[in-house]
Amino acid sequence: MRSKVTFAGIPPEFGQLETAQVVLIPVPFDGTTTWGKGSDKGPEAFLEAAENMELYDIETDTEVYKQGIYLAPAIDGATDPETVVNQVHEISKDYIKRNHFVTLVGGEHSISIGAIRAFNECFENITILQVDAHADLRKSYMGSPYNHACAMHEASQTTNLIQVGIRSMDALEKTFMDSEKTFFAHEMAEDEYWVDKVLDLMTDQVYITFDLDALDPSIMPSTGTPEPGGLFWYETLEFLQKVFEEKDVVGFDLVELCPNPQDKSPNFLAAKLYYKMLSYKYRDRGSGLETEDESIGTGQDRLKNFTAKFEEDDY
Repeated sequence: MRSKVTFAGIPPEFGQLETAQVVLIPVPFDGTTTWGKGSDKGPEAFLEAAENMELYDIETDTEVYKQGIYLAPAIDGATDPETVVNQVHEISKDYIKRNHFVTLVGGEHSISIGAIRAFNECFENITILQVDAHADLRKSYMGSPYNHACAMHEASQTTNLIQVGIRSMDALEKTFMDSEKTFFAHEMAEDEYWVDKVLDLMTDQVYITFDLDALDPSIMPSTGTPEPGGLFWYETLEFLQKVFEEKDVVGFDLVELCPNPQDKSPNFLAAKLYYKMLSYKYRDRGSGLETEDESIGTGQDRLKNFTAKFEEDDY
């Protein structure tokens, strides 16, 4: 993957790790997908599209890039999914410990196993909000627990997992599914209160893992398994806006973009969705970079007691 200097071509002063609120980790890995391959090209296509966005968000009346967005080195090179998961876990946790708002873009959904593991270790009683067409609850698939079809199994056992938009699964996955915390697409279509029900099931702190196949293939065809009957743009934004307003979203990932060279619009949608989510996160903040003291003030209270586990030189 070719390296970019800054996310979306933002001025360098807003892309420095030392002052940035946000860290973006690209993970161009596609080692376990079984049909539509190409998600390893997703991060580069996403970043290219982001360079063509307007950086002022009309809805929130903000320029969120001024909070600082550090584009981290890509996690690439490894071909073994377990190795990638472990790398994602270690690197994500390091940035969390430094009190950054950590985000990732994939790459296939197996990368989220490592990210969720890191956030679960760092935040008490966290909710994992999975927005996805697929349940991804298999304990093992094709001989590996690190397959993209197993992306949510560990989270189902260790966190408050809420699944939204599900419309494809294997019957065996019901064994691991909490039906009260699963929102099937066909039921959501008939329930005008589904958003409120999802919010009621969440704890205060939320990590969002967003598989782009949750969206309808009419607006997001560039994904490994484009299931019909997905979410549309404005209903997705309305839902996410309420989550960010009512809960403390501590991080998120976007995964499973499989770019099509003949149609760049899905790449642009992914970049806009990422930027929208950041805009919702920071809409009530000031317009510029915060000082180091200001940035530490809000985040440290949310973390588990790291000081008892890590020495000062770990930071």
